[in-house]
Amino acid sequence: MPKFLDAIAGFAVTFGSMFKKPVTEQYPEKPGPVARRYHGRHQLNRYPDGLEKCIGCELCAWACPADAIFVEGADNTDTERYSPGERYGRVYQINYLRCIGCGLCIEACPTRALTMTNDYEMADDNRSDLIYGKDKLLAPLEPGMQQPPHPMAPGATDDDYYLGNVKPLHQETR
Repeated sequence: MPKFLDAIAGFAVTFGSMFKKPVTEQYPEKPGPVARRYHGRHQLNRYPDGLEKCIGCELCAWACPADAIFVEGADNTDTERYSPGERYGRVYQINYLRCIGCGLCIEACPTRALTMTNDYEMADDNRSDLIYGKDKLLAPLEPGMQQPPHPMAPGATDDDYYLGNVKPLHQETR
């Protein structure tokens, strides 16, 4: 008799849920809110004048437990400067097929070059398109920024960049 009562209890749960209104999300047309601190796609940040913050140190790649990051550093020259200081990340790739979204790469970055955005729509039907390079990871140029390579701000040192004392090259006047 107890097994019969267990079956009746199970049917009661099923019967009770049959008449509840379904929760329908209109996802592709109306995406829901994303938590402010959600960790999604990575972004390589820039200084206010447009130079890249990445110095090609590869600490993010070493910190990644999934081995999803590949960085190849190169030296800046006086004619081609991509970041303040001696080096920049010439090649920067994140393989989102391997990335587990842990954020250890963010913690390892000494210049705060790498952060995570709220963007979560990264699905693709081609595996090779899920390996993001600098073209997809670099932050867009804001007003007042200049596309690298270009020289550092006049009179500025590496320390001025790292301390946040550098302003956009062309301040807009209104």
